[in-house]
Amino acid sequence: MRHSQLHAFHHVALHGGFSRASEVLRVAQPSLSDHVRKLEQAHDVLLFHRGARQVRLTDEGEALFRLTRDYFEAEEKIADHLTYARAEVAGSLRILTDSALHVTGLVAAFRKAHPKVSVTLRTGNAAEVLAGVQRYEAEVGVVGSDHAPPDMDVVTLGASPIRAIVAARSPEARAVSLTLGEIAAHPLVFREQGSRPRAVLEAAAKVEGVRLRPKIEAEGREAVRELVAAGAGIGFIAEAELRADPRIAVVPIAAPGLDMSEALIVASARREVRVIRAFLGVAETAR
Repeated sequence: MRHSQLHAFHHVALHGGFSRASEVLRVAQPSLSDHVRKLEQAHDVLLFHRGARQVRLTDEGEALFRLTRDYFEAEEKIADHLTYARAEVAGSLRILTDSALHVTGLVAAFRKAHPKVSVTLRTGNAAEVLAGVQRYEAEVGVVGSDHAPPDMDVVTLGASPIRAIVAARSPEARAVSLTLGEIAAHPLVFREQGSRPRAVLEAAAKVEGVRLRPKIEAEGREAVRELVAAGAGIGFIAEAELRADPRIAVVPIAAPGLDMSEALIVASARREVRVIRAFLGVAETAR
């Protein structure tokens, strides 16, 4: 078993195929294929199911990928340690967030401090963010919660209340506030299961003995916003995510426990990876 063979396998698994791994590593695809094939032959194991257009890991491949993630993570930490004193932070940082609004300022500050790092920003709901960080698909997650699994480190950024949003032309737009009981009497537009604002709202309603039943479930806050603007019902959004829209009115909700914390999450095992440590440093300074 050679380092080059493990390296080839790891990057094919990480990037989801030989072609993409070849582009990222700038290595000829036949060379990568040869390394992986020799690794399989030497140990009499099949690591990938190979299809016409894509490959996917076998069970044995999944098990090996879990090990190589730790192995190459440790290799990166060693390199970081040996070069820390004399080199600038470089490389790439993948951020997965439930709202780009929560992190754009931090990304700008981070890029200013560390211009040699390339940043990729993707969005998903809270459940997808947690899963992505746990699977090492992102170095940093940003979610509307300061609660995370025990294998995660959390940096709280602040808190934001959840507001009701209604069509500007609706009678509810003139309300000073709405109780959860009043809200329950209207058609409701909820985000998909896994959305943190939805979970916080449903938990608060349960405490008050109010049952909130969505008439429409929409994927993403923009879809909720458009449906509310069209008069489909009452939607909900964290105050930090609000933006000016003349079609929509914002109404406070008269209920306790509707504040939503904003937090950065990273896998505890990866906190000392240099680019992650650098981003957390910028976040701590900004906070």
